[in-house]
Amino acid sequence: MLTFCPTCANLLLIERESAVGTSSSGGGGGVRLRCAACPYAYDVVDGVRQRVKTTRKTVDDVLGGDEAWRNVDKTATTCPRCEHGEAYFMQIQIRSADEPMSVFYKCCECAHQWREG
Repeated sequence: MLTFCPTCANLLLIERESAVGTSSSGGGGGVRLRCAACPYAYDVVDGVRQRVKTTRKTVDDVLGGDEAWRNVDKTATTCPRCEHGEAYFMQIQIRSADEPMSVFYKCCECAHQWREG
């Protein structure tokens, strides 16, 4: 975890207290966070914990949403969900150029989408 200095915003470095010579017990097991640019130091007693709330990104439709299906052709294929015999389709190159194109289908009846290839 990266921790930054509250006074100058530089990255805090980890150092053992025995290296500084401030340990009075002689064991020297303590750790502190020290700023290399200013005199700020933080003695770590119970560990360093920082809870950061993350926000989930909104996922865009890879195929372009409903707009991408507006001017596509129909073909005779069976929908795996409703067994309807006709679906819209489009071919997209989603892998490298030496791989075959992927065919995406959308059922004309139930709007279920699936992929082959």
